[in-house]
Amino acid sequence: MPSTSSVLSAYSTFVASAMLVKTMLHEVQTMAKQLVPQQLQDKILSGIGRLLGDPSSQMTLVIDEFNGYTMNQIFEASQIYLQTKISPEVSRLRVSRSPREKNLLVTIYKGEKVIEVFEGIQLKWELVSITEKQLPMGGDKPERRSLELSFLKKNMEKVLSSYLPYVVERSEMIKEENKVVKLYFLGNPHGGAVGGGAWGSINLDHPSTFETLAMDLKLKEDLIKDLDRFVRRRKFYKRVGKTWKRGYLLHGPPGTGKTSLIAAMANYLKFDIYDLELTSLQRNSQFRNLLVSTKNRSIIVIEDIDCSTTLQDRQAGRNNQTTTQLTLSGLLNFIDGLWSSCGDERIIVLTTNHKDRLDPALLRPGRMDMHIHMSYCTPYGFKTLASNYLGVSNHRLFTEIERLITEVEVTPAEIAEELMKSEEADVALEGLVEFLKAKIAENKSNGEAKEVDEQGTERRDVVESEKVVETKRQKIGSRELEISDYMPCSYSFSVEENQSCLL
Repeated sequence: MPSTSSVLSAYSTFVASAMLVKTMLHEVQTMAKQLVPQQLQDKILSGIGRLLGDPSSQMTLVIDEFNGYTMNQIFEASQIYLQTKISPEVSRLRVSRSPREKNLLVTIYKGEKVIEVFEGIQLKWELVSITEKQLPMGGDKPERRSLELSFLKKNMEKVLSSYLPYVVERSEMIKEENKVVKLYFLGNPHGGAVGGGAWGSINLDHPSTFETLAMDLKLKEDLIKDLDRFVRRRKFYKRVGKTWKRGYLLHGPPGTGKTSLIAAMANYLKFDIYDLELTSLQRNSQFRNLLVSTKNRSIIVIEDIDCSTTLQDRQAGRNNQTTTQLTLSGLLNFIDGLWSSCGDERIIVLTTNHKDRLDPALLRPGRMDMHIHMSYCTPYGFKTLASNYLGVSNHRLFTEIERLITEVEVTPAEIAEELMKSEEADVALEGLVEFLKAKIAENKSNGEAKEVDEQGTERRDVVESEKVVETKRQKIGSRELEISDYMPCSYSFSVEENQSCLL
């Protein structure tokens, strides 16, 4: 065992050495402050902090997938952007591809990290996924996803002002290059009601275009010009104080191409479609929540508005309780009220077979700005269909078919069905001629039968009217006899001239 004196001597030597080191470090620190720039000092200290894992030097931004009912645009943009930043260090990826898409969609899997450097700033992305508790009504457990972006605290301002706007801009460019039009429908099969959004979606594979659409040429050209004018007038709408939206009413008989026109508009503009089924809604608040969750640059479609649901009239009293509280006022408020400003560059399309059944308040300019009548097939429409289905632009039967089309009301759907019956132009067109002649004969027969029926009805009405008049005369005559028995002769008068007095 060492003696007490040796222990005390060693301790004294250690204390003296520690004091000397402390003094030297203090002097070095003082010299460093004088000689080393502050920025270099920060880099050295941040490097030491990273090596030591100092949590106080790090900042993490949490970007949730959904912001209430609407999808978080920063999350969507970040996912698209990160597709271009996946490195070999990532061990798990999510890969998918929709029908008719050429490229694979590759995104990072939950728990994986992506590290990149932006203007000297090191940033770390991580996908986090949390499974919510089972919903009371059952069904799949919804998944709440978020992206976490970590960096040094001192770079917060630059990340918010430069990096995230850069991510959004790059994602928009990537989306435009790989744009696939989506068809959204009510009910997200993967998200449930919590954090998953109300809309599910699939790719819109409808092949309809303005080139293949069998509608009047002048009307088609006017519509294309109207759409082009709408999408380039962002500043104009802002300057005049109007919401950047446009309303189209498509009306006409069934089979005239209203749905095909909507698909052609979406394919032309590269706008997503939201198919809104009113029969599944029960109140105005539910209607508003769905509409504010739709994206910009989209077409909101309500088909067969006259029969999809019964909208309570705005003049109905508040005590008028109905099974549904979805009102016409709620619909108008979205189309042209305060809620119409919740989104930009939107197109609202209503379709109906009976325009006369709609409330006039729904049809005025500012709500339905352009009314498009989808009429029966015209000669120009027939030529378009013949080119689409048979690949012919001229044929010996064209003149006769065009003449027959002007004599009968036939829809483009009926024409298309006849042209599909054969791949040979001669056979298909001859069959169409027979179909049109038969339809004309049928209409003529129905017209004659209707005329005979109307004449018979008119003749029966005349006979019934004569019987009524004769009955009244008999009654009047009997009353005249009764009255004449009791009245003095000086008050006698003609019954026929004063029938109203006696009746």
